[in-house]
Amino acid sequence: MGAVYLFQAVIEQFSIMNLLYVFVATQLGIIIGMLPGLTATMGIALLTTLTFRWDAGNAIVTLISIYVGAIYGGSRSAVLLNIPGTPANAATCLDGFPLAQSGRGAEAIGLATTSSFLGSVAGLIALSFFTPVLGNLALEFKSFEIFWLAIFGVAICGNLTAAKDNLKGWISGILGIIFSFVGMEAIQGYPRLTLGILNLYTGFDIIPVLVGTYGLVEILHNLSKKDVKEAVSQIGRVLPRFKDVVANRFNILRSGLIGVVIGIIPGVGENIASYVAYDFSKRASKTPEQFGKGSVEGLIASETANNACVGGALVPVLSLAIPGSPPAAVLLAALWLHNVRPGPLLMIENPRYIYEFSAMFFWATCAMFILGLTIVKPLLRILRLPNAILMPIVFIFCTIGTFAINGRFFDLIVMIFFGLLAFPMRKLGFPEAPFVLGIILGPMIDENLRRGFILTNGNVLSFFSSPISMMLIIAVFFTLFARSRPVKYVFAGVSRGFKSLVRRGS
Repeated sequence: MGAVYLFQAVIEQFSIMNLLYVFVATQLGIIIGMLPGLTATMGIALLTTLTFRWDAGNAIVTLISIYVGAIYGGSRSAVLLNIPGTPANAATCLDGFPLAQSGRGAEAIGLATTSSFLGSVAGLIALSFFTPVLGNLALEFKSFEIFWLAIFGVAICGNLTAAKDNLKGWISGILGIIFSFVGMEAIQGYPRLTLGILNLYTGFDIIPVLVGTYGLVEILHNLSKKDVKEAVSQIGRVLPRFKDVVANRFNILRSGLIGVVIGIIPGVGENIASYVAYDFSKRASKTPEQFGKGSVEGLIASETANNACVGGALVPVLSLAIPGSPPAAVLLAALWLHNVRPGPLLMIENPRYIYEFSAMFFWATCAMFILGLTIVKPLLRILRLPNAILMPIVFIFCTIGTFAINGRFFDLIVMIFFGLLAFPMRKLGFPEAPFVLGIILGPMIDENLRRGFILTNGNVLSFFSSPISMMLIIAVFFTLFARSRPVKYVFAGVSRGFKSLVRRGS
């Protein structure tokens, strides 16, 4: 019956006025996502105030469209300029920009758009049909499980680099974690590593760090090299070939599932989903050496996961009134503002609202796909501009986006500081992606470790007590040591034993 209700809701919302709201809001979301420093959270927050007196249906479909468009829109600047428009698209830079540099920018945007669409479809399926089940699963992730999930994120840092030596990736990740400790810690409010500077009491906001680490570094890198624009003289095909999508079907399914599952875990979000999917894709690939150099598999994995995470993050919003990500938290507040009461009673009081909400998500996903495949070729002309003209323009956008978040001049200083720090790191071969991931994961590790000890009076065994924790510990172990000789030897022995049993059985 769920499919019938969803189909009815989709048909009911098929009107010229409703589609106008959807397409305009989705395009606005794409623009917000493209501009470095502006995020989906900021876009939803700003539009919530403007939609206060709107009809509830029009307001909510507008906010959902902003969310979907912004998460996708960040891939545009990630592919074209190596600057993620939102934190969710940081992993897209790893392979999207190398593809654009090699003259495959249109193909990269087409693949990112298609992957985002398919990821959103995975999120739509979860949102429509598995909301009660997946919502209950989110409650199983407590401090212990979220701690191990964050540790798993640190473990994959070594795999987020094109180099064969993973050590530099782990060093970058640990350095990011150290910087994340600056400021007042969340449990007792004690200032750490602030050097007596009041502005550091709030720590380093992720947006200035992200814009500095990617944006300013890319500006400095481009200004320090000779212009090479011949690669983009031939734009080529935008819409991916069907056979290329089919060839990556398992990658898309795996990444979509990862995005949905991570999306429903409160407080994690799209950025971590894209990194985890990227790591899994690299490990499963037959050509892992291409990752970080323009791998289609890596681009598809990151963009599928971050958009699937959007649907996943909305599952606990409707079923438990618990947001799975920061943008979902703002959307939850907007739902309450427009007299929609998410939570366990929603299934009883208004059981069909889930399908109405899913239909809004469906139309936003369709609008994203259509708009994403248009106006591609004019955008690629950006890559033909001389660096002396393009980079100052990019710097202005980076500065405006960074300042617009909090209106603090200090955030501009943070952006410049991390840009000047990350530039020599890039020259020395230390990748930016693990560094940013470390800054994101640091607070999760710190807060959940200490909260877990407080809840159990310092009992370490509690971190090993649940099945989810043990599964994550095993995942961390194999992530760190799967390439070591002893583990390879064990795997080879198990494989030989299994093959011999199969032969005897046959």
